[in-house]
Amino acid sequence: MNLQNVIKIPALDKEVGRQVDSYIQTLTKPPGSLGKLEGLAVELAEMKSKPFPVVSPAGVLVFAADHGIAEEGVSAFPQEVTLQMVQNFLNGGAAINVFSRQIGATLKVIDIGVKSTINDKDLITDKVRMGTGNFFIEEAMTKVEAIEAIEIGMRQAESFIINQGVESLILGEMGIANTTASSAILAVLTGKPIDTLVGFGTGITSERVLHKVDIITQSIERRKPNADDPIDVLAKVGGLEIAGMAGAMLFAASYRVPIILDGFISTVAALVASKISNDVIDYMIVSHQSVEPGHLTAIHALGKEPLINLGLRLGEGSGAAVAFPLIESATRMLSEMATFQSAGISDQ
Repeated sequence: MNLQNVIKIPALDKEVGRQVDSYIQTLTKPPGSLGKLEGLAVELAEMKSKPFPVVSPAGVLVFAADHGIAEEGVSAFPQEVTLQMVQNFLNGGAAINVFSRQIGATLKVIDIGVKSTINDKDLITDKVRMGTGNFFIEEAMTKVEAIEAIEIGMRQAESFIINQGVESLILGEMGIANTTASSAILAVLTGKPIDTLVGFGTGITSERVLHKVDIITQSIERRKPNADDPIDVLAKVGGLEIAGMAGAMLFAASYRVPIILDGFISTVAALVASKISNDVIDYMIVSHQSVEPGHLTAIHALGKEPLINLGLRLGEGSGAAVAFPLIESATRMLSEMATFQSAGISDQ
């Protein structure tokens, strides 16, 4: 299957962007005085192909999956925490629940590969398999499973956007050891030294960081993922939730829905999506810069800049939800500010 033939992403509407840029110059403020919000407003107008773009309601999709590489002691927490955190999401007690409520976003949790059976009416179970294989000793998944995970992400985004009228999409994740998989993917796709990409994740010791680097280095040598084939990279050293997020991003872009990237894992998923269709990058906004060292590498690989840097490293989509009001501020500037003419103020 050639995913590039399935995904049709429209070009940005540069003419609308030019119109909006000119309109911003007529608003009751000195030129350029709202800084990056002005450029963000133009970007959103180009994405939406509308002079007055709307980003609310936002939708949050959290993909959850387990990782076999956790068996190698690369995380501060045991694998059971994936299941426990999914239950926390469903109970409304996690950070992403709090911030989703704050911005009025609908939150959905998708079990795409948790190594447990969870029975809950609020959980979307669309599982590829019970966690990935331990890519230190075997491939994480088959190529067929990687494509299936991408298609699940596309399907979940389609349901959200078409059926519920979501105007912008936040992607979150949960999966113990997923910073290890993300670091491996990033190292393969960028060619950067692994020790410059690996951080403390959920809070491991400096000694454990060295172990994590060693595990990733050996795993890449053993699996030999093809950097020119994103499906091969996902299959050999990836994660199901990473593939699911990439699929959701591809579908969102095809419907001109802005994609608000969260932290390290979300941005690596974005990089994977860009290797499937480079046009998806046009619809991405990087919400913040994580303290994970590989995050800035992933951001720059996309040619982006983060909106804020608050020293976040939680994941779940939490940083994107926190930054969302800034994005909405850019749209409200366009739709609600007076022009010099309408306010009767001299612009001379």
